[in-house]
Amino acid sequence: MRILIFNLLVITASSIFLLSCNKNDDSIDPVAIEEIHFNSLESEILYLVNSHRESIGLNKVSGLNHPYTEATNHTNYMINKGIISHDNFEFRKANLMIKSSAKIILENVAMGYPTAESTMTSWLNSSNHRLVIENPYVQYMGISAQKDAQGRNYYTQIFIGK
Repeated sequence: MRILIFNLLVITASSIFLLSCNKNDDSIDPVAIEEIHFNSLESEILYLVNSHRESIGLNKVSGLNHPYTEATNHTNYMINKGIISHDNFEFRKANLMIKSSAKIILENVAMGYPTAESTMTSWLNSSNHRLVIENPYVQYMGISAQKDAQGRNYYTQIFIGK
């Protein structure tokens, strides 16, 4: 079921890209300059994402406040529910389209991985998650990594393209 939901999200996000992405829009968004205070796990995931993207010839992504806020809210939601999910993705997508002028919104979630490396390895070993990380049309990422009361890590990773 989770794979089906994820595939639907990828198809939805891809449809948004096909309908509205302008590859030649290289303008710098002043919102991207806002400072984000990532925790060490989040910073490490951003570093690993960019190292992987560079290793395959893709541009780095930058942290951006709006997807970071949406990712944090969703991570807290998953912790409260005690499960990983893409629940309410349409609301996050709508918020990001308005607040960040995003045309592409992609999301990965995970739970239970103790390190940034193990989380990235898991995502890269999954073809659907890898497609999100390797999307050449995204420029920004928000990542939230938080622990629940039992010390399990929950992750939400949101990429956007303009």
